[in-house]
Amino acid sequence: MVMGLPALRHAGLVLAVSAFAFAGFAHADDPPQPRPEATAPTGQKGGRGGSSQTAAQASPSAAEQHGLPADATTNQMLDLPGRTLAFTAIAGSIRLFDDKREPQADIAYTSYELDGTDHATRPVTFLFNGGPGASSAWLQFGSAGPWRLPLDGEALSPSASPEVKPNAETWLDFTDLVFIDPVGTGYSRFVASGEDVRKRFYSIDGDVSSIALVIRRWLEKHGRLLSPKYVAGESYGGIRGPKVVRQLQIQYGVGVRGLILLSPLFDFREFTGTSLLQYVATLPSYAAVAREAKGPVTRADLADVEAYARGEFLADLVKGQADKEATNRLADKVAALTGIDQAVSRRLAGRFDVGEFRREFDRKNGKVTGRYDASVRGFDPYPDSSSSRFGDPSGDALQAPLTSAAVDVLTRKLNWRPDGSYEVLNGAVERAWDFGHGITPPQSVSELRQILATDPKLNVLVGHGLFDLATPYFGSQRVLDQLPAFATPRIKFVVYPGGHMFYSHDGSRQAFRGEVEALVKR
Repeated sequence: MVMGLPALRHAGLVLAVSAFAFAGFAHADDPPQPRPEATAPTGQKGGRGGSSQTAAQASPSAAEQHGLPADATTNQMLDLPGRTLAFTAIAGSIRLFDDKREPQADIAYTSYELDGTDHATRPVTFLFNGGPGASSAWLQFGSAGPWRLPLDGEALSPSASPEVKPNAETWLDFTDLVFIDPVGTGYSRFVASGEDVRKRFYSIDGDVSSIALVIRRWLEKHGRLLSPKYVAGESYGGIRGPKVVRQLQIQYGVGVRGLILLSPLFDFREFTGTSLLQYVATLPSYAAVAREAKGPVTRADLADVEAYARGEFLADLVKGQADKEATNRLADKVAALTGIDQAVSRRLAGRFDVGEFRREFDRKNGKVTGRYDASVRGFDPYPDSSSSRFGDPSGDALQAPLTSAAVDVLTRKLNWRPDGSYEVLNGAVERAWDFGHGITPPQSVSELRQILATDPKLNVLVGHGLFDLATPYFGSQRVLDQLPAFATPRIKFVVYPGGHMFYSHDGSRQAFRGEVEALVKR
């Protein structure tokens, strides 16, 4: 799911560093223990008379009271076209401790392991979404897991059925799967109180350290340290992914064979302040939306727009609005590429931020485009307002059915029943997030370079959707183009019809699954 930070947040939706292990997780290495049942204190009804055991001694600790239940293991069978998959599913958690051995958080995971395989050679992939504040439900029930919830853009509504179906494109055929919900998402939660623990986890470094440690602990807990390992992240996973792999390499002694990134953002700098690169990154996606409205479009159809964006468009942007000839030239070209009224484009000097494009593209019909998928359009609830007051028709409708689907699978299929609410997209996490590092916006390009330089066998797969305005594909292309020559042969970049969750399109999901399988079997 997409990223969000104050400069990128639109319609109230959450999006979607260096290897650093702080002392708070130095000894966070014990697996969660079964939660004890409360027993009646002696001297009360049900206890032995004559003793003076205190209520504190007889009651569970605060951590146990707030923690998650014991892991639940079930045997599953999945009937798919041409094959049947028998696998073991575990819904559970890993408890993290601070350097004083005090419990800090229970991190929930859902794992699927194919039966009858050799764990020494069987690959295992760890998957997480973004946000910060998004659970792993999108990747689990939209793309890679054994069951899938149809995410069909305009056909989906909050009242759509949350019933999941067998996923013919599951990755389970060629890799075991572990879906991780960072603290504050899914059922993952703090078991310690106080602001200090929240500040540690709700930060770039603390988040990376906790996820890397959960991966290491899961491998130990399930006897999988010898397995080939892969990491997959979506959206803000573009920041998390390279950093987690680097942390595993240098801090936790775990090598990773491949990094898989879906709709990632690598560098916040081009989307902040007055950066001109934000307009370069989004222009090809704007044009893709306009052309898709007239018929199917592929990336190859956008070669002219990409060449213009990195050439004449950027050159005219740099000249500035003081150069009226250059400004009008680019404004008119942008109007022609996007179909937006020329007068509007000139008024905005051809510089459409995402919110402006979403409102102006189909304004004549009182509709706005999606941010996650701009090929999806919905009604503007305030079409006559002088300010933008709309949500995201490509994202808002997903939250209700996706939440219900996740809860139903965990409680009914996997027999794991935590108390509390399942947080599919927790805006409070993003609002509390410490993006850190002074005036330097977060980026993971440094870690991407380091992990590729450190391990010459590591390969990277990056997938994007053409109509994604949250993390536009051309932004990632620009970042990857700057990597040194030693890295580029081991990076594959693919772009498909679709939005941020491009796997909601059947053809795109099938094609990307084939790329993932090729990476894992390489």
